[in-house]
Amino acid sequence: MVDIMDEMIACCGIICTDCPALQATLKNDNNERETVAKAWSKLFDTVYKIEDINCEGCKSVSGRLFSYCGSCKIRECCKERDLENCAYCLDYSCDKLDHFIENEFPNSRQILEEIREKL
Repeated sequence: MVDIMDEMIACCGIICTDCPALQATLKNDNNERETVAKAWSKLFDTVYKIEDINCEGCKSVSGRLFSYCGSCKIRECCKERDLENCAYCLDYSCDKLDHFIENEFPNSRQILEEIREKL
């Protein structure tokens, strides 16, 4: 079980503090950025460069977001509704979130459910 009080939880339930892009950004470590860029380029069948691996987490106010996070429809929805994350949404769980969890990050559901239990 994740201690949700010690983690930065993204809108979708991903634990941002576990993300290698966030860790590389916080450490300002180009070697780590390069490792992440290579791994994610292969994983997502695209090309990421070192400079693409900069993110301060889903809730960043500085604007430093990984490209995917910056265009995330779930994040956009949470911001429009002024929600901490999807667990707080009256429409939980929606098709957009369900599709993302089922296809991308199945562990996110457990995180969001743990938050909902504490509301």
